[in-house]
Amino acid sequence: MHVVVTGAHGKVGRATTRALMEAGHEVTAVDVTRPVWERPDPGTPRYQQADLTDAGAAYAVARGADVIVHAAAIPDPLSNPPHVVFQNNLMATFNMLEAAIRLGATRFVNISSETVPGYFFPERPFLPDYAPVDEEHPARPQDPYALSKHFGEQLMDAAVRRSDIRCISLRPSWVQWEGNYERNLGPQIRDPHEIGAGLWSYIDVYDLADAIVLAAESDLPGHEVFYIASPDNAGGHDFAARLREHYGEAIPLRPLSRPDASGISCAKAARLLGWTPKRSWRDYLDADGHALPR
Repeated sequence: MHVVVTGAHGKVGRATTRALMEAGHEVTAVDVTRPVWERPDPGTPRYQQADLTDAGAAYAVARGADVIVHAAAIPDPLSNPPHVVFQNNLMATFNMLEAAIRLGATRFVNISSETVPGYFFPERPFLPDYAPVDEEHPARPQDPYALSKHFGEQLMDAAVRRSDIRCISLRPSWVQWEGNYERNLGPQIRDPHEIGAGLWSYIDVYDLADAIVLAAESDLPGHEVFYIASPDNAGGHDFAARLREHYGEAIPLRPLSRPDASGISCAKAARLLGWTPKRSWRDYLDADGHALPR
């Protein structure tokens, strides 16, 4: 298939582009970064620079695509003014989806976020209703990033109501790669009192890329939402014990797939996409959270 990957120069986009090409697909890479006016390295995809908040640019890059993988976004609500985050993320998604529908793409893979339920960046903090969190958890976003991702999923719902396109929204957990495992997860592994909103969940970028390939190739009808997280938690701790230690009975515990389970359940992705993650923080870090020799 011809797959257009937006946000192709980001952490997720680079891994996804490579995985799609290894799976035999033709890829057009799209991002806002300026092209390099040199002979391309062997095996690199065609690249187009585009600001996807402009509808014309979205139509230009979507032309001829069988599948759109939309990973382009400002990745958090903290480093830009709120209106910039919301406007960029929501309009880029709207424009790419509108272009995909009008130009005949058959599948749209929307990279959403684990923050959609709202408890990651709230101005008025609250806890998840239960753990591990799954796709049935209510969405109560407050911040502009989570709101933009939540509305993006609603755009997918509307798209399948008004057209024949099929949509999948993936909600990745905190994305890690070999260059940031120690910096990001090391503190949680070394200190049992270190905690984050994601309940010690994370995802390896290459496992996420594998999930994106499966989503791009899927024939699932309508619009499905999937969490994508590693099955284990950062540090491999007894999840039930850590949850009780930090939260008491404030977060009800649901059945676990394993003692060191993640705070996010990916049972739906395993069941409907056939996704099986292959990588763990243990492949990159020792028991003290320090990088293994490579």
